[in-house]
Amino acid sequence: MPSASPVSQLLESDSWNSLKDLRSPSQASQALSRTTSFSSNASDTDDRPRRRSEPAYSFVGMHCIFDQCKAMVTVIKFGHMSSDLLAYGATDGSLTVCSVSMPPSVIKQLIGHSKDVTDFDFSTNNQYIASSSMDKTVRVWDISRGLCIRVIYGVSSQLCIRFHPVNNNFLSAGNAKKEINVFNFSTGRTISTTVVDGEVTAMDHDHTGQFIFCGDSQGCIYTVSMNSHTGALSRTHRNRSSSKHRSAVTTVEYRTFSLLARGPVLLAFTRDGSLSFFSVSLEMKGYLTLRCSLKLAPRLHSIRASFCPLLSLEKGEYIVAGSEDANVYFYDLTRPRNTCVNKLQGHGYPVIGIAWNHGENLLASSDFGGTVIVWKRAKTA
Repeated sequence: MPSASPVSQLLESDSWNSLKDLRSPSQASQALSRTTSFSSNASDTDDRPRRRSEPAYSFVGMHCIFDQCKAMVTVIKFGHMSSDLLAYGATDGSLTVCSVSMPPSVIKQLIGHSKDVTDFDFSTNNQYIASSSMDKTVRVWDISRGLCIRVIYGVSSQLCIRFHPVNNNFLSAGNAKKEINVFNFSTGRTISTTVVDGEVTAMDHDHTGQFIFCGDSQGCIYTVSMNSHTGALSRTHRNRSSSKHRSAVTTVEYRTFSLLARGPVLLAFTRDGSLSFFSVSLEMKGYLTLRCSLKLAPRLHSIRASFCPLLSLEKGEYIVAGSEDANVYFYDLTRPRNTCVNKLQGHGYPVIGIAWNHGENLLASSDFGGTVIVWKRAKTA
């Protein structure tokens, strides 16, 4: 089994980080208040430097590199509540499980899918991985044994998947047939199905397991209620894209608390470069209210974005995203102007996947060429 390639020397943060001035339209010049929303436009290829630095997201360099995969790494995640267990899936159908503890190493390679791995999720105890694929199957893997213990066959491409956060006997998967299916983890049987208006391309649960938030190929975001005991599904809300051109959702990510919304929030990212930030009302059956949005350059690939760690009550609302120009960009959504606050340079191909570890000191990014870089964040006072 090929091992990871640790970086021979740790580079200084100045060589990997610079603050970029990304201009937004003049109509977005008013400061954001807690009760208002705004939109702004930015090009993530603008290279005009600013002398100010953003200490919140300074990095001291690369922690390690995994480069044994020769296909595009489509999705990357750290284990549940884990700071060192990392996995990633690729277009060659492979899933690779790694440890980023020093020395970094590949633990298992999970081989079984015949086409692209579109998504995967860890069980809460990190004993299992459930994966979805363009080969129309959902597979469940025992990580320690490196074995596929269950295959669920579908009739269309399986595009996204999540374990239920409370009842790990439930698996939710979205497919190209516009369906969200809930499967019984133990038997593989379908428990419940609901249908949306487009291919289900991204999803996430809220922390209580009462709701599934999903995005489709038309740019719509849905809230679906789920019974944690029976697995029964029912659609409650739909949020239509305001864009004239319908674009697939690549990221749907839930967070339990945000400074901007003073409550739970949802991040959505689409292939046309639209970042949307919603407040979530759990009392109103998961109703979404758009708080702010950011328009980036359109993406050719299904590039993902993620929330950044919540650092303090004085900091902004940060998002990290991959890009076609091989950089990792950081954005502060609370800024109507100069939204890009940092970028990481090191990939040689478009950056596709993004993931933070539980300790929030490591950021992993994957690219079109199959390389995974784990970046080490600078310690903050």
